[in-house]
Amino acid sequence: MAISTAVELELAETHREEVESVVVRFAGDSGDGMQLTGSQFTLATALAGNDLATFPDFPAEIRAPIGTTFGVSAFQINFGAREIVTAGDAPDVLVAMNPAALKVNLSDVKPGGTIIADTGTFNARNLKKAGFDNDPLEGDALDGYQVLKIDISKLTLEAVKDHELSNKEALRSKNMWTLGLIYWMYDRERGPTIDWLRGKFAKLPSIAEANISALNAGHIFGESTEMPGGMHGYIVRQAEISPGLYRTVTGAEALAWGLAAGGKLANLRMVLASYPITPASTLLHILAGMKQFDIVTFQAEDEIAAVCAAIGASFAGSLGVTSSSGPGIALKGEAIGLAISTELPLIVVNSQRAGPSTGMPTKTEQSDLYQSVYGRNADSPLVVLAASSSANCFDMGIEAVRLATKFMTPVMLLSDGYMGNASEPWLIPDFDSFEPFPVKFADADQVGEEGFMPYVRDEDTLARPWAKPGTVGLEHRIGGIERADGTGNISYDAENHQRMTKLRAAKIDGIANDIPLQAVEQGKDRGKLAVVGWGSTYGPISRAVGNMRDLGYDVSHVHVRHIWPLPRNLGDLLGGFEQVVVPEMNNGQLVTVLRAEYLIPAEPFNKITGQPFKISEIEEAIQSRLDGEIGDAK
Repeated sequence: MAISTAVELELAETHREEVESVVVRFAGDSGDGMQLTGSQFTLATALAGNDLATFPDFPAEIRAPIGTTFGVSAFQINFGAREIVTAGDAPDVLVAMNPAALKVNLSDVKPGGTIIADTGTFNARNLKKAGFDNDPLEGDALDGYQVLKIDISKLTLEAVKDHELSNKEALRSKNMWTLGLIYWMYDRERGPTIDWLRGKFAKLPSIAEANISALNAGHIFGESTEMPGGMHGYIVRQAEISPGLYRTVTGAEALAWGLAAGGKLANLRMVLASYPITPASTLLHILAGMKQFDIVTFQAEDEIAAVCAAIGASFAGSLGVTSSSGPGIALKGEAIGLAISTELPLIVVNSQRAGPSTGMPTKTEQSDLYQSVYGRNADSPLVVLAASSSANCFDMGIEAVRLATKFMTPVMLLSDGYMGNASEPWLIPDFDSFEPFPVKFADADQVGEEGFMPYVRDEDTLARPWAKPGTVGLEHRIGGIERADGTGNISYDAENHQRMTKLRAAKIDGIANDIPLQAVEQGKDRGKLAVVGWGSTYGPISRAVGNMRDLGYDVSHVHVRHIWPLPRNLGDLLGGFEQVVVPEMNNGQLVTVLRAEYLIPAEPFNKITGQPFKISEIEEAIQSRLDGEIGDAK
């Protein structure tokens, strides 16, 4: 019997096709558990040793009626044996749990790709809700795709019938049935998911076991059913990655840990004051559970209260942090100006979303570069940083703390909905490898004959001293009215106002000497075309430039993480290229800054759909620019 089993397994393996990378998208109603399904498949894929990147796509309306296109939730994962820097273009496999999911996502599926559809949901009512006149699973509507039509709902009910659940409760397990099938298709281990289910539902063991039964049933279906059209399982080899301890991390998690690490390196208590707003709320949730790192969190009654509380924390000698997305940042604008004029360290995290105003809260966009660089009254410069990936959020969190405390300035740190929710493998660093930058507060030794001078500046950084309230001899005034140079007294003097405005600007400009020179990510440092990106466009630009270079195109990739001040060599670097194109998920914001600062004819390439760039879109932009024209992404 043992020999027979071994032979069967070996034969099964011979029917698996080896592929370098795969893009899978799970899609269904917001209540179908697509995000949970995707996260468990991500865990299994990470444990299998593949590199990966994910893109959770939340519905436009969380409480949309069941079966409507407005309520479709999706989770996409790109995994492979090579380096993965983006969640991928078009999915190779689309799992559509209902007609609405198929309707919303069909146009993205690769020609010849696989569609797995739950036929149990393709009834007349759901088809009408999704906007189908006829059942797309019948006829020739899906010609050109491999379609696997399975009554997942019925098979799930059959799999869990012994667990005495209601039909409604039983159908909640159909995402696990689907996950089991995909586990079989890509040769993934079920053990970690089974352990997770038993831990998750420890107080509801019947629910746990029902989900496990559904998971196993989906896997058995793949093992035992003859698939149509020659469909079979696949093998994706382990990726060659640097040795070390890894974990999957979202941008929000990495940012929280980066801020916490920065606080430790600066030897400061951190106070996060925030008001919940999509998609920034996650940072508050994570940091609220990190009190062991001397982190205090405060959920304020509104955006203005939040930022003012954070400023108060910084004035008192802690590191004040506040977070929001674009509309909330707009409300915080006056108070951020207060932090600029009083020259206090403050971290402002902006998890960008599609705007303007309320816009599309669950959709991603690079909406706020203008607001970050220019968006306050008067001349009020601050430091602006932009993370480039989920894992990079950790490093940029530390950098934000370093610059804020060294130069006594607010720092705006830009993330976005895509980056914050997406996940990727992260090599956990050795904390001891980071160089501490402990803050030195002002003390009585700095008090001269004229008393404490809160606006006497460091010769190198132009930063003023940071004095804790209550320190004997360091009494000083602070507020929103212009301060006198040196003394910090209230001043209405015209010349003093100009001098202080110039000094605050010079301090920020000087930070360019304290940040790395701009490097070229791929390609030469001069040539025909530079593709310049910032933020979460890093992944698709990186892959697209690499692909086009393989085809012989003279193109380079430049990615800017220090948005303001810009790296001091950036102008000369971009001047070495005949053409510069700037892909952005906005209507052209960084491109305006580059044109203004360097007087170069940089050209925009814009996408404002609430979705990240596809690699193919960037490739087309490169080709069309080198061959002739460029315009908006479609």
